[in-house]
Order: sequence, then structure tokens, then C-alpha cells
Amino acid sequence: METNLHKLDFIDLLSERHIQLRRIIEKVWNDNSDIYLSNSEWFIMARIYKSKPTISYVTKSVDISRQATHKFIKSLESKGLVVISSLENNKKDKCIQLTELGEECYEKNQSIKADLVKKIIDEIGDEKFQLLNQILKLDWGL
Repeated sequence: METNLHKLDFIDLLSERHIQLRRIIEKVWNDNSDIYLSNSEWFIMARIYKSKPTISYVTKSVDISRQATHKFIKSLESKGLVVISSLENNKKDKCIQLTELGEECYEKNQSIKADLVKKIIDEIGDEKFQLLNQILKLDWGL
């Protein structure tokens, strides 16, 4: 794969690295857990970790269709990772939050990501990693 990366432009290269990292994290998780989770489910869990947002907020904050987001939320609920509750003063909207198991899974996944970051740092060096991280955090004026 490395040789193919040299042929890609910046946008495709960034996208390819993102996909590569997500696949690695998903594989490590799914190889070591009885609870299968997709990248989209992790993305939703990241939006609700340590908070209790409304489902409509989550739907608007992820780049997934409303219908698919609801499907993923139902899947997370069936796995015992989230709980959905009604708002006191709003019968239409509902809140979502991670269960204790959901928080545990999310934190374990954060640990997997930290291990992957360590491997990247070991491979490219701390200075290059810090520079890359700083560049990615800059305002690109987009």
C-alpha cells in the first residue's frame, strides 16, 4: 500500500490514511470484543460520550443520513451501549447517553487509538508527529 500512497494527491492521501487508521482500529476492537461496532457507531458514541444530547443534535452533528443515524442508534441501544430517554418538557425529542457498558467500550476504544498513535510516533518520530498534529489543527481557511 505504501507505494500506492505516493501516487495520490493531498486530498486522496489524507482520505486514504483516515480509512486505513479507521480499519485498523475497527479490526483490533472487533478481534478482541464480542460486541461488533462499526465506524459509524463509534462516531455516534464519540458525540455522546460524557454528555446527554438530543437525538436530533446527534443526527445533525454527524455526516450520516438521518435515517441511518437512527438505525445506528437503535443498534447501539440493542447492544446495551446507549439508553434513550424522553425530555421532560418536549414530547417530540429524545435524549441519548452511553450506558456504563457504552462508556467502558468507548474508553477501551480510546486506548486502542492511543496504542496506534504510539506506533505511529515510534515509526515517524515524535517531532514529525507533533508537526503533523499541529498542521491538522490549524485553521485552513476553508
